[in-house]
Amino acid sequence: MTAPKTEHNPADLVTVRVVTRHLPEHLPSDSDKYAFAYQITVVNHNSFAVKLTHRYWLVTDANGKETEVSGEGVVGKQPTIEPGDSFQYTSGSVIDTEVGTMQGYYDMKTADGDVFKVPIEPFRLALPNIIN
Repeated sequence: MTAPKTEHNPADLVTVRVVTRHLPEHLPSDSDKYAFAYQITVVNHNSFAVKLTHRYWLVTDANGKETEVSGEGVVGKQPTIEPGDSFQYTSGSVIDTEVGTMQGYYDMKTADGDVFKVPIEPFRLALPNIIN
């Protein structure tokens, strides 16, 4: 389906929801690092399909240490998300502190080849009950 020409930015009609959790079982008990999972749901509210082609993450720990992560697609896929549909995946991050943040964007493409960025607002990685 060809993407209709519209006056709005297609990124405005793609939403990203994030749920995080601490994964203490993924590291040795004497580790000085902290593992977290994040479950992402990407919902396409456009009237045309979009393809997630690239990801970029900026991971920041409580000490201000920044790590950039980028690559094609997500979890080995470049999903096409049809109008009204969603794509969900789970991935993870390991940081040096009990608290950190992640933020970034997805590059998306329409069937016409138009490329746009979907920003992902900062979200928190934190041990349970560490922050009120």
